[in-house]
Amino acid sequence: MSNQFISVFNDILGPVMRGPSSSHTAASHRIGTMARSLLGGKPKKAVFTFDPAGSYGQVIHQQGVDLALASGLMEWSITDDRFPEALVCAKNDGIHLEFNISPLKNADHPNALDIRIIGTKNETLNASTRSTGGGSILFTEIDGFPLSLTGKEHALLLFFEGEPYNVLHILQKEYPSVNIHVLHPDRNGRSCVTCRSSIPFGQDLLTKVKRLNSLEGIRYCPPVFYIQKGDPLFSSSVEMVQLAAEKKCTLGELALEYEYRLLGLSRKETLDEMIQRFNIMQRSISSGFTDSNVHMKLLDPTARSIMEAEQRGDLPVGGPHARAAARALAVMHFNNSMGIVCAAPTGGSAGVIPGVVATLVEKYRLNTDKAAMLLFAASGIGLIFAQRATFAAEIAGCQVEIGAAGAMAAAAVIEASGGNADQAVNAAAICLQNSMGLVCDLVQGTCEIPCHTRNAAAASGAFTSADLISGGYKNPIPMDETIDAVLAVGKTMPSELRVTSLGGLAVAPSALSLKPKGQCKRGPKSKSL
Repeated sequence: MSNQFISVFNDILGPVMRGPSSSHTAASHRIGTMARSLLGGKPKKAVFTFDPAGSYGQVIHQQGVDLALASGLMEWSITDDRFPEALVCAKNDGIHLEFNISPLKNADHPNALDIRIIGTKNETLNASTRSTGGGSILFTEIDGFPLSLTGKEHALLLFFEGEPYNVLHILQKEYPSVNIHVLHPDRNGRSCVTCRSSIPFGQDLLTKVKRLNSLEGIRYCPPVFYIQKGDPLFSSSVEMVQLAAEKKCTLGELALEYEYRLLGLSRKETLDEMIQRFNIMQRSISSGFTDSNVHMKLLDPTARSIMEAEQRGDLPVGGPHARAAARALAVMHFNNSMGIVCAAPTGGSAGVIPGVVATLVEKYRLNTDKAAMLLFAASGIGLIFAQRATFAAEIAGCQVEIGAAGAMAAAAVIEASGGNADQAVNAAAICLQNSMGLVCDLVQGTCEIPCHTRNAAAASGAFTSADLISGGYKNPIPMDETIDAVLAVGKTMPSELRVTSLGGLAVAPSALSLKPKGQCKRGPKSKSL
């Protein structure tokens, strides 16, 4: 099994998070949480350094990176009511935080971040990390040793003077299921042994290891994601469609089975977990329609007025497409007000799938179990997308966020109408083909303009794509090839068109001249710790 496995709840309809961005808010919270665990105690100082050539450092304050890192270091949940006041609370708790922009030596990713933390007992942690899209993360170096930690396993790091032959003998003999990797002595003669496991390390192992004379230190980090227990059912859309045909099941049913087998959960547990995500989506729609909950930096709330106009019959066309678009706007209103949403598959695309699925539930009068199956159908497309490409706009532009969400939503429309997996995959493919090359050009660094209308348009387009396939359109470019083409296009985009706000609409004169209405409200006054 690999610690790079792709899961619906980890990676597709992933973190239940505060807006506005899964790459910047949710992932940063996980990075802070893992850093606290690796330090092994309470921090008193933390310095976060972002590379000037990347996109991470461009949105430290606009997208709540600073708040997320601080709350993770304090071991808070990202849904904690104190989240908007995390910087104040950290200072009151004796934690000094610094956020710097300076060249990094190994900045080979636009979301690279270096961390240096000092604990209250003067212990230190030096780490290189990155946010890899959709809330996923990767630690690439700790205390000078290159490694790969994703937060999807229990990780134990053992540091030794010289070669660690004794510990290897213990581990290999008594813990054969543990994934062991030896990082040989650095220039100071130190070695590091990394141990990864799907189950917690026993106290007996720690006791034996601590008795070794050459042991210099131990770092332990529990997972921040679900852990892999089984193997994936498929790895391409071709395999997915074939398996659904063999099992005579819908795409939603197959994706549900994929997840409960992968995570070792029961079918009911897995279904219930998805229902919880649907409930969060419903609440985010309702909250976004309530203007008093909305406090964005640039935009005024309009979702409620659009929905009311549709209900009165005052729109030129109206119908499910328009209602889905209005609901997508509502979610993005709330997301950009630091509300709690479900990344679907990212924070920047969080409105598309909730808008479409809530509209389908209304249209077909579906119960929550059926709503969950629509979300699993959407997730089936997301699983293939995550395996072949990325959800990080920093790497491939908005086509892999809102474009991917539209494709996923198209599959949900097919599922709701009783279509099969082949139709769902082809509806997703043509929807994605219509967003090919979509750039990420955040105006003033926030997920408001043009993200709101792009979410709305993708929600509407999902219905159109499903209608075309259901009506007989034959898609000539398969889903797998479409995803590969999207990633290839994304890699050719200049950095100015990938989240940095240095190109596209972000530098239009009208965009530059917009006057913020004030910083996005950072929530209620902090509560005592």
